[in-house]
Amino acid sequence: MQDQTVGRPDLRGDCERCFGLCCVALPFTASADFALDKQAGKPCPNLRGDHRCGIHAELRQKGFSGCTVYDCFGAGQKVSQVTFGGADWRTGSRADARRMFDVFPVVRQLHELLWYLAEALDLDAAHPIRADLRRALDRTDELTRQTPDELAELDVPAHRQEVNALLLKTSELARAGIRGRKKDRRGADLMGARLKGADLRGASLRGAYLIAADLTGADLRGADLIGADLRDADLTDADLTGAIFLTQPQLNAARGSAGTRLPGSVTRPVHWTTRL
Repeated sequence: MQDQTVGRPDLRGDCERCFGLCCVALPFTASADFALDKQAGKPCPNLRGDHRCGIHAELRQKGFSGCTVYDCFGAGQKVSQVTFGGADWRTGSRADARRMFDVFPVVRQLHELLWYLAEALDLDAAHPIRADLRRALDRTDELTRQTPDELAELDVPAHRQEVNALLLKTSELARAGIRGRKKDRRGADLMGARLKGADLRGASLRGAYLIAADLTGADLRGADLIGADLRDADLTDADLTGAIFLTQPQLNAARGSAGTRLPGSVTRPVHWTTRL
């Protein structure tokens, strides 16, 4: 796992403190991202007895690029060490294991919201709503610490909707001070779009489909990229300085180069500069 969510260690995956939950709880389908089918709750055949991946150094070469993109935002160690108090699914009852696998995706969604809220609180422009953001962050963190039964019954979409309203206000405040035209491409279908060198400063690209889009040399400074699908998007030499709500998984799914400029909250994916 790469060093992710810089400066927020509790919101990045720590495999040393996790029981390989993402390799067991989640399903995947044979595709360009995964070399085989796996059902939810069934251990990946590459998962070793010590909860480590047996092909971690060769995931992309072995057809598991989807694993290099995924990040749990720290939910793995939260569920392993806090929710279940360090109880290993391998040695516990089947019922406890199933509950752990059911709870993990819930906590993962909450931790993703914590990541967004933490970024929002770091933005100077968010000062007018900082108190609301802090309350939302504290409430979300409180939810992650509930019992397994409480987490299983949690209405995550409803909580996400409340948080998203604050994140939208944060985005509007942050982008208001950016010079130039602020394009609204929210939810736009830009799959395979030719956007080489495009001026997208301060643009709203929330939930936009940018799969395989050519963003070579594009100016994405201050753009809102929350939920944007960047799979196989070409970010070679693009400028994402100050882009808001850009996560490491989004970046890992894209293509880029040593010349791609990034916000300080993420790190340059190794595969961008390493020849396979």
